[in-house]
Amino acid sequence: MRSATITRKTAETDISVTVDLDGSGSYDNQTGVGFFDHMLDQLARHALIDLTIRADGDLHIDDHHTVEDTGIALGQALAKALGDKKGIRRYGECTLPMDDAQVKCALDLSGRPFLIWHCEMPTQKIGTFDTELVREFFQAFSTHGGITLHVDKVHGFNSHHIAEAAFKAVARALRAAVEIDPRKADAVPSTKGTL
Repeated sequence: MRSATITRKTAETDISVTVDLDGSGSYDNQTGVGFFDHMLDQLARHALIDLTIRADGDLHIDDHHTVEDTGIALGQALAKALGDKKGIRRYGECTLPMDDAQVKCALDLSGRPFLIWHCEMPTQKIGTFDTELVREFFQAFSTHGGITLHVDKVHGFNSHHIAEAAFKAVARALRAAVEIDPRKADAVPSTKGTL
């Protein structure tokens, strides 16, 4: 079973994340941040990863701590569920269109976190959600998941579409990367023998 649960409790947030990498894309995400829940649902659905998140954060201040700490916990859960990464394809990529927006993602489950983010939003808000938090989430997810993650906006003028295309592109790339390669299901995909 490639699944894991991570709990993270600080003075700012109390978060539980459960992932199943061999799921069907089912989700039950409740962070208290409506737009963010919608994005997490997209991540689960398009990565075919079952995802349950509960977050209780200091939303009376703003959404920042909840979004960032959810990214931390989700990255840790992904890394734990991957274990020694034996048999995975390791790499994934996706170019995803959504109406006016097109976003490209390439990622490597290398164990070496690095984020390249060229996905600027034309507005500061999507409803009440700060658009800068999309990058904050992926920074935390990349760092704590050990993911080399490149996200590039090709074009787009609607912030909602750009953000959603980013989440879906990462999801589709992640789906490819975590899949078991039937040609090398018994080996770690690295000449070093470890990731």
